[in-house]
Amino acid sequence: MGARALIAALRRGEEPTAQALREFAKGLADGRVSDAQAGAFAMGVCLRGLSTDNVVALTLAMRDSGQVMRWDLGAPVVDKHSTGGVGDCVSLVLAPALAACGVFVPMISGRGLGHTGGTLDKLDAIPGYAVAPDEARFRRVVREAGCAIVSASADIAPADRRLYAVRDVTSTVESLALITSSILSKKLAAGLEGLVLDVKVGSGAFMKTDADARAVARALVETANAAGCPTTALVTDMDQPIAPALGNALEVDAAMRVLTGATGALYDLTLALGAPLLAGAGVADGEAKLRTALASGAAAERMGLMISGLGGPHEFVDHWQRFLPEATVIREVPSARSGIVTAIDGEALGLAVVRMGGGRRVETDMIDPAVGLSDVVRLGQRVEIGEPLARVHAAREAEADAALCAVQGAITLGDIAPKVGPLVREHIT
Repeated sequence: MGARALIAALRRGEEPTAQALREFAKGLADGRVSDAQAGAFAMGVCLRGLSTDNVVALTLAMRDSGQVMRWDLGAPVVDKHSTGGVGDCVSLVLAPALAACGVFVPMISGRGLGHTGGTLDKLDAIPGYAVAPDEARFRRVVREAGCAIVSASADIAPADRRLYAVRDVTSTVESLALITSSILSKKLAAGLEGLVLDVKVGSGAFMKTDADARAVARALVETANAAGCPTTALVTDMDQPIAPALGNALEVDAAMRVLTGATGALYDLTLALGAPLLAGAGVADGEAKLRTALASGAAAERMGLMISGLGGPHEFVDHWQRFLPEATVIREVPSARSGIVTAIDGEALGLAVVRMGGGRRVETDMIDPAVGLSDVVRLGQRVEIGEPLARVHAAREAEADAALCAVQGAITLGDIAPKVGPLVREHIT
């Protein structure tokens, strides 16, 4: 009767109590709440919304529906979350860089969604890497390497796992209250003492406008801080891919290049996200320390410890290109005209990679880690006719042909250089 009363209250526009939300979350986790009731609840929240206090209450209720990890490592435990974009392999650089600066990063990540790649799918491109270790191994790798990027276990926020599956089939994914509680319930269950959020906006992100991204960032920051986890958010530009590569093995390669000395937007965003996280953890001169960690090889060393600790090759950092899978068909995408790159449709590029097999169109799809795009041009770059806009990595010629056409359609050339905005559009604390 508790679930029925809660749903009826939502239908009438009444605020549920924190106790009612706790009981509902418990019912989601142990099966007492049916799929029909979960769907009705999600629709009620989608249509009526929840107050800030109740979003916090729902977040904590879903966090507490399963295991909440506790750490005793002698240093702060922190993490980062991204709302998703194309060429976004920041986690693969940031986690080991933070670890090299003296904090611990137990990063619980996810799979690809829509046109965006998932961190776990990228790590699956590394032979032997176990994205779902048991808790003892997870804790050991965090302690020894300083970071571990893994999937959520069945014991982490089971109420959210149940509710998310229902939201996906009831067209209620877009609810800001449910987005906020879903993201934060899993992060808070990891026992964090600090969190930075990368809220992306632009052609390659889910949110296309600054107003939408700002609303999500503020909701996440307010809720996380109210729940006791010091959190800041950066609204970051996604009008072009962060790394010049899309696709799982190709993005691992891009991350490894930054970990071994390369610079660019991926390097810059790593610094921008890591510095406030370190400051909140009491680490002075965070940006300088991150630069040193990347330049000295200390961050790459932490990456190697994480990979070998979770079953990957011991020599991966020194010879990563030997271990990563390669596509059988690699072709340049020639520019049809000369001009300046004035716009890049990131979503179209992401979908082109999905169609090649680099992402999932349905949950049961198998991913080909080798396919994708590399050497993607940047906004404001001048190209001459016939010069490459990108390189296509495909399994078959027909798929390469289709991707080539998609890339040509996704990249706009003009005669006047575009105004390229800052990588970080806004800080929200």
